[in-house]
Amino acid sequence: MEKTKSILIILLMFLIIYFLQMNFFSWFTIAGIMPNLFVILVLFIGLFVGRKLGIIFGMIFGIILDALLGKTIGVSAILYAIIGFIGEYFDKNFSKDSRIMIVLISILSTIFFEVAMYIFNNIKFGLNFEVLNFIINLVIELIYNTLIILILYTPMKKLGYYLEKNFKGREFLTRYF
Repeated sequence: MEKTKSILIILLMFLIIYFLQMNFFSWFTIAGIMPNLFVILVLFIGLFVGRKLGIIFGMIFGIILDALLGKTIGVSAILYAIIGFIGEYFDKNFSKDSRIMIVLISILSTIFFEVAMYIFNNIKFGLNFEVLNFIINLVIELIYNTLIILILYTPMKKLGYYLEKNFKGREFLTRYF
């Protein structure tokens, strides 16, 4: 029952983030750039829930987003699944209690996702490589994602430990006790 409740919470988080991404942040862009909240969500799932569900939810969310927003189906799904997969690697090797570490992990995940999408789109659609514009857009998105993580870190951590307790069956005060 608790796992079902936790899965429903994750799906509700996806719907809330989808609403925020498509409606709220389309009004509040920085130089026309929006944050990528889905990278944060899938990384969050991989960090707290585990590799298997990180991959599964990454694939599901990526397919949904590709079907609704993308030009090709499957690219975002693969990239989000990889982010969900490496989330557990970061969980085992770094502390989730450190706000700075979560920000750095999020920055790395966002860079991975955006660079891979940029390369794919340039190869698939034959766009011109405009590296300077891409780097400027990436830096703005990184700043935006970082600000969101810094603001939402405490509720994300509390919810994450709740989900971790339900899926992994362990409860930690901190990583080192």
